[in-house]
Amino acid sequence: MRNTPDEKSEHQIIEDLKEKVRDFPHLPGVYIMKNAAEKILYIGKAKSLRSRVRSYLTDSKDHSPKTRFLVRQIRSIDTILTKTEVEAFLLEASLIKKHRPRYNIRLKDDKTYPYIRVSMEDRFPRLYLARKVKKDGALYFGPYLSGAAVWGTIRFLNRTFQIRDCKDAFMNSRKRPCMTHQIGRCTAPCVDMISAEEYGENVKQVVSFLRGRDKQVVRDLTKKMKSAAGEERFEAAAKFRDSIDAIQKILERQAVVNDTSELDQDAIGFHGDERGTLVETVHIRSGRVIGTRGHFLPALDPASQDEDPRDWLTSFTNQFYDEALIPDEVLLPLDLGREIMDLLAAVLHERAGHTVKVRFATDPAGHRLLDMANTNAKEHFLDYVTKSESKQKALDEIKDRLKLQASPDRIECYDISTFQGAETVASQVVFEDGVPNKDQYRRYKIKTVQGTNDFESMREVLRRRFQHTELQDPQLIVIDGGKGQLGIAMEVLKEIGRTDLPVVGLAKARTESDFGSSEVKATEERFYLPGRQNPVVFKPGSEAFRILVGIRDEAHRFAITYHRKLREATSLESELDQIPGLGPKKKKALLLKFSSVEAIRAADADEIAEVTGFTRESAVGLLEALADAHSGDVLEPDGNETDA
Repeated sequence: MRNTPDEKSEHQIIEDLKEKVRDFPHLPGVYIMKNAAEKILYIGKAKSLRSRVRSYLTDSKDHSPKTRFLVRQIRSIDTILTKTEVEAFLLEASLIKKHRPRYNIRLKDDKTYPYIRVSMEDRFPRLYLARKVKKDGALYFGPYLSGAAVWGTIRFLNRTFQIRDCKDAFMNSRKRPCMTHQIGRCTAPCVDMISAEEYGENVKQVVSFLRGRDKQVVRDLTKKMKSAAGEERFEAAAKFRDSIDAIQKILERQAVVNDTSELDQDAIGFHGDERGTLVETVHIRSGRVIGTRGHFLPALDPASQDEDPRDWLTSFTNQFYDEALIPDEVLLPLDLGREIMDLLAAVLHERAGHTVKVRFATDPAGHRLLDMANTNAKEHFLDYVTKSESKQKALDEIKDRLKLQASPDRIECYDISTFQGAETVASQVVFEDGVPNKDQYRRYKIKTVQGTNDFESMREVLRRRFQHTELQDPQLIVIDGGKGQLGIAMEVLKEIGRTDLPVVGLAKARTESDFGSSEVKATEERFYLPGRQNPVVFKPGSEAFRILVGIRDEAHRFAITYHRKLREATSLESELDQIPGLGPKKKKALLLKFSSVEAIRAADADEIAEVTGFTRESAVGLLEALADAHSGDVLEPDGNETDA
């Protein structure tokens, strides 16, 4: 069969690409490979763009099957020149993160690392949980294993070193110490009961502890304790003693791998098979292990002869440290060669602003850290693939039972929530590979529907959602509701030309007791498909059932949470609107300081007088007005949130 004028053979396409590549410069930069639809397939960096890209188009017998399949899809190649190879590394990582090409390794959870941020730019610094490391004058410590671990550490440090935990707006509005000071957990910098210099000494202790200099911190506290006891300030001495005990208890829970090292180190290990590879990073700070984190790279077999592990390890390291806090030393499980490791060190130095050593460990201490990383990688790999295989079986069951064309790797669920016909909202929840992806959640405030009309609200939400073509298409849409809501969803998808998207409606069916009374005995989850009279029923307790019901329940929770938040804000504002003489600025100032009308009522006139725009007299007037409103005879009717 001959090619039409618009079609070219694979050989001719390769020859055309070779002709274009001959004009590429022998300079460093990034190359971007695209298919016929201009979709980015692969992004790479090169010391010489011409030589690197040309290597894809020649000697295909030496390429891996993955590379050969990639080359067959390439229709165009764009390039971006950089001044140095280091700049090419930096640009490659940011472009991969932005475009997420199919043939690059991608780190799905690269934004989940929690850090402790010390706001050194503030006169009285505070401790925060941060998800991104920024160059903002603050100090960052971590990464930690979880957000819970960070909050636990922050609470411990606040109590031990009496660091403020209030927000800046609250602190700046105080005229007298709050309860935290009264119970001995804060030095009340808000009312200048401690100087910035003295407070700074406490912050230095915090920073020393976070940097692993715990022995010095304990020595300093012990010295202060003895000094206070010698001066017969026994209450202060007891506080220092309690702080020392708390530090020693938390240190007992940390694994020590090198008691003499002050280096911040990361050790990278990996383990995998034909199902994929798990890359594990172990984070060691001043000789203590503070956390580990694994990244699963699907369909990447480290034992395969078709993949050079040095290539993907280089790419992983470059991407991983695009946002993660960069230590003093990175230990790699493979020798990448002096040139590549020096280049990675230069890239990390550019990002971190300090010298970074990248090496393949040959010393006993380095071997121990890499063994720990590899052991963790193996354990977490087995745990991951076991759970992943269970999820995949469940997704395959969903595919078969609901007659889908593809496994529902991305499922979207929509729920409507309303309260007495007002403030109707909707939620969009996304599960990927059977687990929640909260970065993809969306909330909608219904704009075009008056009163309670769940069908029309669902129509509006689906129209708005599928206007966003930049979002990935789901393989399954779950509608919280029965045949009515399902019918609306099908109408909208037909209207916008997306009848290719499969939809299922999920609703509970009520059953009566065995004695025929109206008493409800149980509920049964039923799954309604378009054009099918009888619902599909999954076995309760099965993983497939848990995924589908779980996403419905999560959508319901997310909608209710948003709805409650809007209702509370509206309730607070509407009640304050009834107070004579209370303008927008004063109302905003009150909302910044107090979370509810009840909190305002519970406050005394002096506290309200601290709010900008208030005097003591006007504060007394506000409290009297709120008391009069509260004692009125008008009762608000009870109401329950309902969801479609």
